[in-house]
Amino acid sequence: MRQRAVGQSGVTVSEIGFGCWTMGGPNWHQGNAVGWADVDEDDVLAGIKTGLDAGVTHFDNADVYGNGRAERMLRDCLKKLGVDPGGLTIATKVGWHAGTAQHAYEPHHIRRQCEQSLLNLGVETIDLYYLHNDMWAEDGKPGNLPDAAEMMHALKDEGKIRVIGQSAYSDAGFERSVEVLRPQVFQSWASMLFDNFIRPGSTVQRLMGERGISFVGFSPLAQGLLLDKFDPENPPSFDAGDVRGGSEDFGQERLRAIKPRLEELKERFGGSVEQLASAALRFVLGHEHVCSAIPGFRNQRQAACNVRAATDPPFTREDLGLCRRLFRDGQLRS
Repeated sequence: MRQRAVGQSGVTVSEIGFGCWTMGGPNWHQGNAVGWADVDEDDVLAGIKTGLDAGVTHFDNADVYGNGRAERMLRDCLKKLGVDPGGLTIATKVGWHAGTAQHAYEPHHIRRQCEQSLLNLGVETIDLYYLHNDMWAEDGKPGNLPDAAEMMHALKDEGKIRVIGQSAYSDAGFERSVEVLRPQVFQSWASMLFDNFIRPGSTVQRLMGERGISFVGFSPLAQGLLLDKFDPENPPSFDAGDVRGGSEDFGQERLRAIKPRLEELKERFGGSVEQLASAALRFVLGHEHVCSAIPGFRNQRQAACNVRAATDPPFTREDLGLCRRLFRDGQLRS
């Protein structure tokens, strides 16, 4: 498993990390599903062990994943495996879950959540700490970003966090963050279907090149859409509290549009779930400034699929071009 640098921080991450969102199980935020189907901790334990055995050192979490459940489950699993979390690169986030605060970017709330995440994770320092979204404007007026940024840097100065990051969902969000928060790592979606932040010539690529910022790509498998596991003629249904249940990405029209592209992908890289997962991850890792791709997992089988890419050859420029050609017209987000 190769390690890649995070900005100019001196911190490194395994190029394949494990995203912990699924570990939080079903969850809601302001009435909207923001979780996943429930998980079995023994299955998660086996998945984490598989990742560690393959050289995964980067685990990405958030305070809102199960409202702390995912952080605590990661801590407990590492303890059962006898693994010192201090030898890993553990990330978490703040800013989606407001708790009792009026706004999730209130400085006091950020400090409180940081202290709780340290306890949940069983660590003395959080390696990568992200502001979790770019929704800091209220009623069209500037929100709490300057005060939040000041608190994030105070926590870094105190040694509670090592690297400051920004998880955002728009070019404008990343641009504002660069000027005010001064992060060393960005995080957002990145896949063959949703490549708008990592594609050559994009606004975010320009920002990263100018500022020496790295990128962590979540959902590199597009929540399973790139694994050819869903039948367009029998679209999937999801449990209450599962974020995919309200997404048109899993509807018949979208699945039908993706299907023929997947068939071409399989002709080039192989048709097994493992081969498709490897291709999807290597696509993301083949882009400039990307330091890690962080697929989710629920069990040992999914974890084994995730790490397959570490033993396959990196994508060539031709491979990247083929995948962009296949999915450019079928992107689900602009």
